[in-house]
Amino acid sequence: MGLFGKKEDPEDLMYDAMDMVERNQPKAAISLFNKVLKQEPENKEALLQKGLALNKIKKYQDAITCFDRLIEVDPKDAQALNNRGIAMAETGNIQGAAEYYDKAIEADAKYASAYFNKGVLLDKLQEHEEALTILDKAISIDPKKPNAQIYKGIVLGKLKRNEEALNCFSNVCKKYPNNLDAFFQKGVQLAELGQHKKALDVFDEILKKFKGNVNVVYAKSRSLAALERYPESLELLKQAVSVSPKVIRAWAKEEPIFTKLHSNDQFRKLLKL
Repeated sequence: MGLFGKKEDPEDLMYDAMDMVERNQPKAAISLFNKVLKQEPENKEALLQKGLALNKIKKYQDAITCFDRLIEVDPKDAQALNNRGIAMAETGNIQGAAEYYDKAIEADAKYASAYFNKGVLLDKLQEHEEALTILDKAISIDPKKPNAQIYKGIVLGKLKRNEEALNCFSNVCKKYPNNLDAFFQKGVQLAELGQHKKALDVFDEILKKFKGNVNVVYAKSRSLAALERYPESLELLKQAVSVSPKVIRAWAKEEPIFTKLHSNDQFRKLLKL
């Protein structure tokens, strides 16, 4: 009940809740969505947005319950089906997630997000070729969004199809010059192709904006080692290890580029060899 015993208007509550979503305040938004749903239990937009907010704060089981309520209201709601799949994947229910991505695609064959999520899932299951087919479908449906194109490049890189991966990231960089994920991955593929000087140009450009990014620092260290600029490489490797010791040590121990440094005392001390 509002002031003087009047009910708060659901439309006003939705407006305020969406404002909270925009401000990245999902908990406050959920509280307002609950007020809407108390008055209108089958409000589809409130159910959807509440589920999305619950996913955002990692309350995945609660999100699943919320999406199920929406699916009861509208069994063909592709967004609800897709986001239920996301919540299931986050809880480790991979098979269930795949089924719900398929249900979302069945409900709306033009819903690119479901294809993207299924492609990511297939990649994680090591079904890379199938993942590429599904990601291509997502790209064809929504060519303006870079996420599927970037992920396609990552999968191509895993398959050692580095020229194709580089072309993929280069195309994204042309369309979206401010997309740092694509720009970084372009540098990674240049390095994989042995073009380390060009890779360094990419990493240096990123580090101007994100000085301490550990992934970029490590990638730069790796390319410097490939160019036999060992003192610079070791200095950056030290910096990366100080930020993320367990991960960076594991990567560096397995990295063939660092093989020549295995007898170097500083390298051995950094990696605790």
